[in-house]
Amino acid sequence: MSGDKQRAPRPAAPSGGGAATGLAAPLNPGRIAAYVGLAVLGALVGIAGALVQAAWFPAGLLLALVAAAGLFHGGRLVFGTQLGALAPAAGWLISIVVLLGGRPEGDYVFGDELGLTLFLLGGMAVAVICATMSRAPRPGAHGGRPGK
Repeated sequence: MSGDKQRAPRPAAPSGGGAATGLAAPLNPGRIAAYVGLAVLGALVGIAGALVQAAWFPAGLLLALVAAAGLFHGGRLVFGTQLGALAPAAGWLISIVVLLGGRPEGDYVFGDELGLTLFLLGGMAVAVICATMSRAPRPGAHGGRPGK
């Protein structure tokens, strides 16, 4: 047997001409600026939520968590990636951790321990849910069955 045999190309081999996606995609300055903007918006929602949940405890806590959920889910829908939900969640979490530091006088923004715990755990749970949820089906996509 000689080594002169020609190999047939594999039918399932990926072609090298496709555009890179995900982490292999080239950096886009506009998209990076949008993610930074989402992180800043997440920080603002975190600060506002900390003030609202401490001021009007049961209703304020729900309002703060709904606002955070709306931002995280909106980022996921607009960008269609997990990073769209994680960028505002990172800004939200950083602002909450900074507010937990308190002041030299010993005061801090959060009212009571129950509200703080529910706000932190609820916000982190909402961020994880929004980041890990599956993509919504596209309106024009077919089910993949013939005749549909």
